[in-house]
Amino acid sequence: MAPLLRLYNTLTRAKEPFAPIDPSRVRMYACGPTVYDAAHIGNGRPIIVFDLLFRLLRHLYGADAVTYVRNVTDVDDKINARAAERGVSIRTLTDETLAGFHADLRRLGVLMPEDVNRPGARPAFIEPRATDHIAEMAQMIERLVAAGHAYLAEDHVLFDVPSMPDYGALSRRPLDEMEAGARVDVAPYKRWPLDFVLWKPSKPGEPAWPSPCGIAAPGRPGWHIECSAMSWRHLGETFDIHAGGIDLVFPHHENEVAQSRCCFGTPVMANVWLHNGFLQVEGDKMSKSLGNFVTLREVLADWPGEAVRLAMLRTHYRQPIDWTLRALEEASRTLERWYESVGDLSPAPAVPEGVRDALLDDLNTPAALGELHRLEDPAALKAGAGLMGLLGATRSARAEAAVAASGIDVAAVEGLIAARKAARAAKNWAESDRLRGALAGMGVTVKDNKDGTTTWTVEG
Repeated sequence: MAPLLRLYNTLTRAKEPFAPIDPSRVRMYACGPTVYDAAHIGNGRPIIVFDLLFRLLRHLYGADAVTYVRNVTDVDDKINARAAERGVSIRTLTDETLAGFHADLRRLGVLMPEDVNRPGARPAFIEPRATDHIAEMAQMIERLVAAGHAYLAEDHVLFDVPSMPDYGALSRRPLDEMEAGARVDVAPYKRWPLDFVLWKPSKPGEPAWPSPCGIAAPGRPGWHIECSAMSWRHLGETFDIHAGGIDLVFPHHENEVAQSRCCFGTPVMANVWLHNGFLQVEGDKMSKSLGNFVTLREVLADWPGEAVRLAMLRTHYRQPIDWTLRALEEASRTLERWYESVGDLSPAPAVPEGVRDALLDDLNTPAALGELHRLEDPAALKAGAGLMGLLGATRSARAEAAVAASGIDVAAVEGLIAARKAARAAKNWAESDRLRGALAGMGVTVKDNKDGTTTWTVEG
C-alpha cells in the first residue's frame, strides 16, 4: 500500500487524504500552454509543480500506474491574431511555438512523454492538442444540447448555466456577484449573462470545422470545452486530479466542471482540484508595461534548469512566489554544495523519511528542502538523492557552466537526444547507436538513468 498522500482540494477548501479511484491507474490532468508566444516564467510554475507531483505519484504507485495528461491549446483568438500579425498560417505558428516550448522544458529538466512512455505499454504521459479532439468536443456539445444543458443561438451553441443548480461550487462565487460582473457587453443572443460559448461561427481566415447540432455555418470550439473533451478522451468521465494555475479556477475550471458533469451525469469531474499560486517578479506583478516580463527561455539562457526548478520549489506551490535574482543565486549555491557532496547524480531511489513525509503533506517542498539541508554529512546527503531525483536535480551547475563555455548548441543536442529516445523506444538500436555517436562527435556524453530519464555532459 502506498504511503498516505494528503493534498489541498480547492473543491472542498481542505487538505484531504488522496485516495485514487483505481490505485492501478492514477489519473491526472493539468491545463497546459496556449501556443502563440514564448512561455513566460509564470507559465513555468505549474509545469514544475505538477511535474513534481507526477514524479511523486510514480514513486508512490509505480511508474506504470500513473497517467498524466497536459493539454496544448492550439485554437484560440490570440493564436489567430498572432498568426495574422506574422503573416503565417495558424498551424505554422502553433507548431513553431510548441517546438520552442518543448525545447524550454527539456532544458528545464521536467519529464517529457518520450522520457516515460514505453512501447507496448499504456502511455504514462499524454500531450493532446485541442485541434486533434474536435470530434470529441462536437460529441459533448450535442449531448449537452440533447440533455437541455445547452442551446443554439445565431450559429452559436451556449451552455445554459441556470440548468446546473450548483454552478459556482468550485470557485464559491455567488451567482448574483458573477452575473453582475458578466453584464458588460453581454451578447444579445444569450439567455443569461453567465451562459458561455461551447461553439461559435468562424470568421473568414479563421480555423473552421463542420459545426455540430445541424448548424450550417462552419465554426470552431469555445475555450472551455476543449479540456473537458481531452480529459474525457484520455482519462474518462471522472478522474483523480485536475491541476492548474489559481487564475483558472474561474471561469475556466468552473465551466469545465459544468460541461463535464452535465454531459455525463456525474457528481464530480475530478475528485481533487489543485491550484498553484501567482508569481511576481522582484515584488511586482509581471507585465510588459513594467519591463519585468521574463520568458523561460531568457531565464534558461543564464541559469541551469535545475537551479530554476529549485528556486521555484523553495516556495510552497499554493503560496504566491516572488521570483528574484537572489532566489536563483541561492538555489545555484545550494545545488553546488549538494553536488560537491554527492557528485553528479544518477539519483538513488532512497528518500529519507522526514523528506518523504514533507512531500506527502501537500507537496511541502520548503519543509522537504529543509530536511535535506539538515543532512550534514555526505553519506546522509547521498541517501537524500532520492528527493533530488524527484526534484529533477540530475546535472550540476558546473556541468551547465561547461555547456555554456563549450559553445554547444543546446537545442541541437536536446533534439538528438529526443530522437535517440524515440529510436530506443522503437528498439531501433542501430539508429540509437548512430545518434550516440553523433553526440559523442559533438563532445557530448549521454547517460541513461534507471528512472527513464537521459542526462548529458560535455567532455572536458
